[in-house]
Amino acid sequence: MIIFLQKTISNFYILLKDISQAFVKENEEQWLHDIAPTLTALINYLTRENNGIRVYTIKDAVHVKTGKTIYNMSNGLAYSTDTNSKWFVV
Repeated sequence: MIIFLQKTISNFYILLKDISQAFVKENEEQWLHDIAPTLTALINYLTRENNGIRVYTIKDAVHVKTGKTIYNMSNGLAYSTDTNSKWFVV
């Protein structure tokens, strides 16, 4: 019974995975590190990821050691760019 249950759960997971991927075109998938290193690009990306609900900057500050700007966003996360101008979550 346990083996059957595990196989059923596994098949259900694969089915859900296939269904969820059906709604995303391969060309539309974008990662945080792929977007341009501008605040406008970050806001547009985060808004898309937030199902169209606008994400905005709450506060920005400059990191003392690196000199990079850290943006605290309305989604509760902070973002900055690395030395290669790629976005990352602080």
